[in-house]
This record gives sequence, C-alpha cells and structure tokens, in this order.
Amino acid sequence: MTGTGERTKTWNTEISIVETGSEVKAEARLRGKEGGQIVGAGTARCNPTDENVPAIGDELAVARALSDLSHQLLSRAAHDIEVRTARPVERLHA
Repeated sequence: MTGTGERTKTWNTEISIVETGSEVKAEARLRGKEGGQIVGAGTARCNPTDENVPAIGDELAVARALSDLSHQLLSRAAHDIEVRTARPVERLHA
C-alpha cells in the first residue's frame, strides 16, 4: 500500500513504575511525536483497610498515567486545530 502515498510513523511509549510502601507512581512517556515528548502521570494508593496487592496498584497507576497522556494529546490536538482554523473546537472526543 505504499504506492498510495501512505507513510508509517512510530511513536513509542515507555512506562516507568515506582512503588513506595503502599503507593505506586507511574509515568507514561510518549516519544517520537514532533515537538518532543509528552509525559503522563498516575498514582495509586492502597487503602489501609485493603489487602496490598502490588499488581493492582501498578495497573491503576499505569491506567491513570495513560489516561493523563491521552488527555494531554487531545488538548494539544484541540489547540492545533484552533490555531489553524481560528475557531474553538467544540467536540473532539469520538
């Protein structure tokens, strides 16, 4: 399909997880996008009355970091559209 003018871009996401006691912090770094990298952050804490299951904390913190990253990308896209069209973006979510 390269004959149709298609080109492939690769953006890489690296996720770092740091566990400290009952708290987990995650960072999702998106690289490869023009304009540098974007970093999303997420945190999860174990309720003192709950069983501490590190894998669940990892999942929550990473999901929150990826969600933060996603919101930042949508915000940048909306800004870029507004700059090019000189009109506010009313709806960007699918």
